[in-house]
Amino acid sequence: MELSQILVDHLTFAYEGSFDNIFEDISFSVDTNWKLGFLGRNGKGKTTFLNLLLGKYEYSGSITASAAFDYFPYPVTQEQMQFPAVDLLEQWKAGCELWRVLVELDQLRENAEILYRPLRTLSPGERTKIMLAVLFSGENDFLLIDEPTNHLDQESRENVKVYLVSKKGFILVSHDRDLLDACTDHVLVLNRKSLDVQNGNFSVWWENKQRRDQFVRAENEKHIKEIGKLKQSAAQKAQWADRNERTKIGFDPVKEHDRSKGTRAYIGAKTKKLQSRVSQMQKRIRREIEEKEGLLADLEEPMDLKLMPLCHHKERLIHVRELTAAYEGAVRPVFSDLTFDLMQGERVALHGENGSGKSTLIKLILQKAGMGAEVQGMRTLSGRQRSGADAGLPAAVSGVCETAAGLVISYVNQDTSLLTGSIQAFCRTRGLDESLFCAVLRQLDMERVQFLKNMEDYSEGQKKKVLIAASLLTPAHVYIWDEPLNYIDVFSRMQIEKLLLACRPTMLFVEHDVRFREQIATKTVVL
Repeated sequence: MELSQILVDHLTFAYEGSFDNIFEDISFSVDTNWKLGFLGRNGKGKTTFLNLLLGKYEYSGSITASAAFDYFPYPVTQEQMQFPAVDLLEQWKAGCELWRVLVELDQLRENAEILYRPLRTLSPGERTKIMLAVLFSGENDFLLIDEPTNHLDQESRENVKVYLVSKKGFILVSHDRDLLDACTDHVLVLNRKSLDVQNGNFSVWWENKQRRDQFVRAENEKHIKEIGKLKQSAAQKAQWADRNERTKIGFDPVKEHDRSKGTRAYIGAKTKKLQSRVSQMQKRIRREIEEKEGLLADLEEPMDLKLMPLCHHKERLIHVRELTAAYEGAVRPVFSDLTFDLMQGERVALHGENGSGKSTLIKLILQKAGMGAEVQGMRTLSGRQRSGADAGLPAAVSGVCETAAGLVISYVNQDTSLLTGSIQAFCRTRGLDESLFCAVLRQLDMERVQFLKNMEDYSEGQKKKVLIAASLLTPAHVYIWDEPLNYIDVFSRMQIEKLLLACRPTMLFVEHDVRFREQIATKTVVL
């Protein structure tokens, strides 16, 4: 790719009917041979900015680029899911050449035969790899890659990571710290009030940010002390000026024999001088306050979240022994002879590639515990039990899956598509205190203006925050979270990590973010 720049000059943008600007008078430039990581809180406008580069919306200011842009993921309709990717190449990328796609697929360690199978039969990882191969098959494009590893298992993530390490000339939107560290040499960061472009990967930027935030806090403390001193001094001088002014009229000639009516002019001048000093001090106070406000504008101060786990009278909460599950018509079981226990206080990570049965196992456990409701008595699932209510569950199940009596589970589903309607209606349905729920969402850095919208209009990250906030407010013996961090921003991930390490709830979770799993899991069960 030829070396050229993308220049963004005084960019301002707001959605039609919106109360505030998403971008306000931002200017920066990036080179088109950079591997640029793009960071920012959920809802701050990362995908919006990519759409502005693609020319999808009108804006004020200018974006100048000599390179053409292409965007991942390509849109796919339900109808297109019936077709193989080889039939869609031209629709996705004009002038796409098959031989180039085959070369890229080989670099992704993927067999070319997946191009000829209907998209609906492919795993999320296979679809991602095809789209990345098409994306990188062009020449002189600057590529906009929007969260490529969501829903991918560890092996697929590693393949995508190794592939992107060998490429350049892209913006990568991701919240996966491991991926950002491996694949990027610059970062573009949407701060709270400004935008930052820095040399280095995520860890380099994060280290710099922590140092800068520490300096800002120290400067802030200094400003607060200075403002306090100035206010005290101004109040004292104002008091002196008032007292002085009151002595101008009326005096006792016996007690104040050295004073005459001509002294009034002198007292007035002295008062004026004192008042002038007070006025100067107030200006300094205002200046110090303004400096202090600017100082804190980009400071990330994630609030500590809270969790209310319940304590169960039994030590062993979930018992799985020699469990085998198979779907109807499948050649082999989704998993077989699975054995593990979840003891109180443990945080167990379910680990395995896509299709290894992690979500299936979670569904079976939820079914045993009355789908998250409190149930009486221990239930045992064995043989070929199945009913109409068990839709989506495997047809054949053998072995033992037991949950402790009266077990209460708080569940975060990986699917957010069911979230519709208002926050108020959601809280009513879930039996949540609305003001408390909104307070937790604020702690996860959701703007208050979002609470007025319907949830179907939220970004994917904001929807995930709704599910996590609901789970945090649900007192439970066990927290079962299925891929909770998909689309969740880096800052919120760290907040959630801190919470789980502090509160130590009993958990069973699936999460492909390797940093999160290493921090949180006390035990890993491999399927």
